Amino acid sequence: MIIIKSQKETEAMREGGKILAEIMRKLGEIVLPGNNTEEINKLARKLVFDNGGVPVFEGYGDPKNPYPAAVCVSINNEIVHGVPRKDRIIREGDIVKLDIGMKYKNLITDMARTFPAGEISIEAQKLLNATRESLNEGIKKIKAGAKLSDYSQTVERYIRLQGFSVVQELVGHGVGKKLHEDPQIPNYDMHKREIILQEGMTLALEPMINAGTRYIKLLKDGWTYATKDGKLSAHFEDTVLVAKDGAEILTRI
Repeated sequence: MIIIKSQKETEAMREGGKILAEIMRKLGEIVLPGNNTEEINKLARKLVFDNGGVPVFEGYGDPKNPYPAAVCVSINNEIVHGVPRKDRIIREGDIVKLDIGMKYKNLITDMARTFPAGEISIEAQKLLNATRESLNEGIKKIKAGAKLSDYSQTVERYIRLQGFSVVQELVGHGVGKKLHEDPQIPNYDMHKREIILQEGMTLALEPMINAGTRYIKLLKDGWTYATKDGKLSAHFEDTVLVAKDGAEILTRI
């Protein structure tokens, strides 16, 4: 069931989204060669609590193997859900994906960014740019009365023109009262029942783009997804509010 947010709820998400965007900015500053990924998690957790929020990824999922951190940190061929560790050291030339969700005033916002660690390859920079721009192009299609497939088709078309591939097994989602709400939001055209966007919907839009093929695999930790061919992947995500005349991006400053 799609949940339409009230004006009061969207205001809380607007406030929380700005806080989360500032937290992400600070986390990006420590994506540096030589730092370990657990350092990023510790800072993320502290910043969320210091700002009156709660990290929603921590403890999420199967009780037998809950996600153990406040932020997902995925490097190079890891697509999403990488688990921070003290022994995972960021190296020069890595691309590092940070994905974080926060509950603030009982409403959740969710965002992701891909950061370069030092000097990265031309191919990696092209992948980052394409993934970021595919999200921006897709967001332009979001408004009340529009078809959700307009977003999906736009992202897929843009990425194919850049010579990359769209992950299909992992998709965006509604967000707000829960971390994952209806509808599911693919970054490619699924040719399924059409969803018409309504004013007050809040969506987590998140292209996950591979430099090689679209195929993925789940690693032994039960959380981290990586490219099957070992090539690079990038990820950008924003929480947006569907408005009458377009999309309001809640997770940008």
